[in-house]
Amino acid sequence: MTLGRQLRRPDLPTAGARWCEAALPEGSVYRFLARERGRLFPPELFADLFQATGRRSVPPSILAVVMVLQRLEGLSDREAADRFAFDVRWRYAAGVADAVAGEETASFASTVLVDFRARLRASADPDRIFRVTCELARQAGLVGVKRVLDSTPLEDAVATQDTVTMLRGAIRGLLRACPPALKTKVQAGLRREDDYTAPGKPACDWTDRAAREALVDALVRDGYRAHYALRGERLDPRTAEAAALLATVTGQDIEETDDGRFRIFEGTAADRVISTVDPQARHGHKTAAHGFDGYKGHVAVDPDSEIICAAEVSPAATGDAVVAPTLLGDLAPDQGGPTAGGVVYGDSAYGTGTHLAWMDEHGLAPMVTTQLPAAPGGRFAKDQFRVDLQAQTVTCPARVTVAIRPARRGGGRAWFGAACSVCPLRDACTSSVRGRVVTIHPHEVTLAAARARQRDPVWRADYRATRPKVERKLAHLLRRRHGGRRARVRGLVRVTQDWKLLAGAVNLARFATLGLRSTSTSWQVQPA
Repeated sequence: MTLGRQLRRPDLPTAGARWCEAALPEGSVYRFLARERGRLFPPELFADLFQATGRRSVPPSILAVVMVLQRLEGLSDREAADRFAFDVRWRYAAGVADAVAGEETASFASTVLVDFRARLRASADPDRIFRVTCELARQAGLVGVKRVLDSTPLEDAVATQDTVTMLRGAIRGLLRACPPALKTKVQAGLRREDDYTAPGKPACDWTDRAAREALVDALVRDGYRAHYALRGERLDPRTAEAAALLATVTGQDIEETDDGRFRIFEGTAADRVISTVDPQARHGHKTAAHGFDGYKGHVAVDPDSEIICAAEVSPAATGDAVVAPTLLGDLAPDQGGPTAGGVVYGDSAYGTGTHLAWMDEHGLAPMVTTQLPAAPGGRFAKDQFRVDLQAQTVTCPARVTVAIRPARRGGGRAWFGAACSVCPLRDACTSSVRGRVVTIHPHEVTLAAARARQRDPVWRADYRATRPKVERKLAHLLRRRHGGRRARVRGLVRVTQDWKLLAGAVNLARFATLGLRSTSTSWQVQPA
């Protein structure tokens, strides 16, 4: 397929374009895209996605506009194709408001969007639309040295599965992935009376505990038999991926009893796969009371212009601070020195010792809150003990001093032991029969400095005035449930691509609101 280019047809009537120019407000994203589309999405931006010969494609500048509006309005591919065919605002934004019926730019099938996304995903620059908006913001001087970080749950596009369903689904997935000869070999080793062709749960009397346990044991044994049949075989990538998923599902929730049977153990395994349909989704917790299944969307926003400077997606179980260095890559690049005066705002999820130390190392000023020490039952918290890191001692409220026992990975522990048994403040300090233990973090100095810093009224006033701006930007991203709060696609790569496209679309809408215009040589914000 070759690169399609928009035709210039000055002889066509312009009634639709004139109507949109008169009716749409100045800050409309449709007007912005119609005016700046040629500089935002020139044909050269997408040239690498197409071949030199073949059937001509729908012009990629049109598809880019449609994808942007699709993400802003939370539409499916079929709805977006219909909207482009019949909504004059969309056609005006794409530069074909008065195209004649039957022309190649008058309409297209929804599968064209699927193909275009696949081409982008397979390219060396899959997130080029978002990248263009970030570069444009820097050229226009809309991005400074401040960043506000936050994350939000992205609910998975598939249903969470129980262990029995995943065990059977993983075996079915392996059989589908195997080439015919290997599939026959794997099937020959299975012993359950099940051909593993129909989806869903196997038949079982779920009210009978013995029947449930027998089913789990049989499924696990079939899983091990399937893996045994693969021994010595050269597996293609698809089969190897299915075999790895079966091994994960077989091992994550299963334990072997003393009598040699397999059963589901109580509790939840760390980093647990929750669905064989989307193996990269995970259980997550935004708060202690709010759990979700799927992924986390992360953003870094400039608080002055409210432009999204970076966006990433991680499995739901990933900590926010783990992704932060990626979001701050433009302030603290791997090569070259950090940006002078860089300031980072964030809630306590970013106030970990490791992340604070990373920001100090890269010259970034941390405006992130750090969790204050707490103790169960309202007892003495850690900040009521005096920690002397130079002397390597800890003194309790009763003025008992003990030495810190160093830990292998840094930090250590201070154990008061027998001193607690005769202490008059024992009930207000600990309920342990072994006495109070105070844990010293490897980055204790950094954490202590952060807690002292956030007590400053000036610091708190700056934090309260700046950090909430990211909440408004997340509300813009998530205002549509389809493709916002709930992912439209499956798999980390696809969800990341979709999230960054949404971030780029929201940036373009912000440019329109700010009155950004192109000049002969650059970009500038027009005063209202």
